[in-house]
Amino acid sequence: MNFIAVVIIIALFSDYFLHAVADYLNIRSLKKELPQSFKGLYDDQRYAESQEYLRVNTRFGIVSATFNLVVLLIFWFGKGFPYLDHWARSWHTGPVITGLIYIGSLLLLKGILSLPFSIYSTFVIEERFGFNKTTWRTFGADLLKGLVLSAILGGIVIALVMSFFEYFGKNGWWYCWIALTILLLILQYIVPTWIMPLFNKFKPLEDGSLKTAIMDYARSIQFSLDNIFVMDGSKRSSKSNAFFTGFGKNKRIVLFDTLIEKHSIDELVSVLAHEMGHYKKKHILKMMIISICHSGFLLFLISRFISYEPLFQAFFMTQVSIYAGLIFFGMLYAPIDFFLGILLQGFSRKNEYEADRFSAATSKKPLALGQALKKLAVDNLSNLTPHPLYVYLHYSHPPILKRVAEIEKMTI
Repeated sequence: MNFIAVVIIIALFSDYFLHAVADYLNIRSLKKELPQSFKGLYDDQRYAESQEYLRVNTRFGIVSATFNLVVLLIFWFGKGFPYLDHWARSWHTGPVITGLIYIGSLLLLKGILSLPFSIYSTFVIEERFGFNKTTWRTFGADLLKGLVLSAILGGIVIALVMSFFEYFGKNGWWYCWIALTILLLILQYIVPTWIMPLFNKFKPLEDGSLKTAIMDYARSIQFSLDNIFVMDGSKRSSKSNAFFTGFGKNKRIVLFDTLIEKHSIDELVSVLAHEMGHYKKKHILKMMIISICHSGFLLFLISRFISYEPLFQAFFMTQVSIYAGLIFFGMLYAPIDFFLGILLQGFSRKNEYEADRFSAATSKKPLALGQALKKLAVDNLSNLTPHPLYVYLHYSHPPILKRVAEIEKMTI
């Protein structure tokens, strides 16, 4: 075992134990007493159910993380990587096709092993707490569609990366970065129009008081909006949400049908004002720029490590290859990605506060936004008192009590 193997193992176990500690502290931070601002929304039984939902999901997450870590270590030290490499090379195809076979086999194996956990989460945990609306037919169809899309889009991306590094050497990262950036921009237009409708139905919001209120608000902030879409979220879950996606003429404001059923017009307008706030404050553009810069940084590092022999020796590989180098570098890069992820989540939480303030100020109904967020938290059995470390590691949105408190300051 060389130095790189030791570094990766330390990183794997550090990540595992840090998240286990955060899970433990998060459970310990549960409060029996219902926060004052949620009185009248939660009854005692429902509040206790939300805490049990957290406990069950936490235990399930620990079991899943432990299983994944053990399987990885068994595969690694059982010399699964060189064995799979030997099998992929036995097809005697070119380096790119061999790489697709190798990486595709690893991803397929990971998907098969994670499938029982996905089934249990959907049909046992979510079913137990009244969220699951997914049928076995829908689950199977989603799985098949996801597999086909992953094979097509993932295959294109992986083939591009391997080709540039294979035929342009260390300087290939420049060309690869340009190609992936163009692909990312193209996907911003393709995903809302072609990919998302493969999984859900999107119907234009019917004419009426709700649509009129939303369009009037959009005009008041000079937000060009041709239509609002309603997504059949109830097809899979009773949970509610709303989101913004796409750019230019393909941008979409989407409401879950479950959200419309449970909220007043003022609350729905305030929720969409929050989503429009992300666009007006250029949060989406900023995150895209950050993502592009991150991919460039990542590709540059890959160019320096992708053929580094000690990296391959750490995984018992005797032959250097671009495709295996991508996998091994990903594991070596994980600690850096972990810290970058924490920074990005902090940036995301800041953006959420800004979007809340935008919604409250421009809709001139901050209490409606606060009420909508509280009702969403109740409907989704959200944890009202997460531990700060858990928030730091996992939350892209601020804790609900802090969001509500900031919104209520605007009414003073």
